[in-house]
Amino acid sequence: MVDLPPALPSALIVAGPTTSGKSALALDLAERLGGTIINADAMQVYRELRIVTARPTPEEEARAPHRLYGVRPAAEPGSVAWWRGEALREMAASRLPILCGGSGLYLAALTEGLADIPDPGTAARAEARRRLTEQGPAALHAALAAVDPATAARLLPSDSQRVARAWEVWAGTGRGLAAWQAERGAPAPYRFAAILLDPPRAALREAIARRFAAMIAAGAVAEVAALLALGLDPALPAMRAHGVPELAAHLRGEITLAEAQRRAELVTGQYTKRQATWFRHHALASAERTHTIHARITDLTQFSERDLADLAKFLRALG
Repeated sequence: MVDLPPALPSALIVAGPTTSGKSALALDLAERLGGTIINADAMQVYRELRIVTARPTPEEEARAPHRLYGVRPAAEPGSVAWWRGEALREMAASRLPILCGGSGLYLAALTEGLADIPDPGTAARAEARRRLTEQGPAALHAALAAVDPATAARLLPSDSQRVARAWEVWAGTGRGLAAWQAERGAPAPYRFAAILLDPPRAALREAIARRFAAMIAAGAVAEVAALLALGLDPALPAMRAHGVPELAAHLRGEITLAEAQRRAELVTGQYTKRQATWFRHHALASAERTHTIHARITDLTQFSERDLADLAKFLRALG
């Protein structure tokens, strides 16, 4: 345990892969502690995607304050810098901010600081999208490795969104993303307690299957149809949310609904593996730099009274 600067206000992070039980735990803690839940999921910011992104229900939102959920139209891509600014404003207005989500880069922007990366420009973004569409993510990753090996080494060739982002930064600024990120600004002026949920892989797979079945029953197909009717650029982040491309293919008559669900579950499972690896190895940076203490819960999918005693000890460090 590290000594945390007593003058800094406190904040709690509930992190982990998709379907690990973050939202349920954050809601329970918010009710018990009088906290405000602040979304740290890159897809749950889009207002058109309540069902597909498993945003909290209106009933859940009524039980505790929720912020930054469904606040941005799908036509306007969010960014780490935008989210960080909005999150800091919401945190300043909360007695106990509870950051909840699985977007590790968003959380790292708070706990580690954020690099001031110039806008690469529309030409660089268009080039990245064109290359991604024509060549695929693996080929774009190989091209990135040739010009920016430091950034490419951090990315999986299959992670199309981040590979394209890295390419556009290099193309638009003449400098690699890793080089920019090495010049991070100061961490957010808070002391953080981070709870990492890390259930077994089998439990996550079962939870993913249950979630997609529930999404279909709740109207996910109609939600995606309404999104497609907007005629948005397929490269927008909201158009690549898990379940959207698969259900879009079903709506075009290319695959059955059962196949769409199978593919969405597979893609989501692969993503949760990358999330778990990132959180496990990254650990939201060093405690000394970020004023963060950590607890890892490996078998928790739903918060229970039995867990409260251990969590209470952990949370006392917040003061």
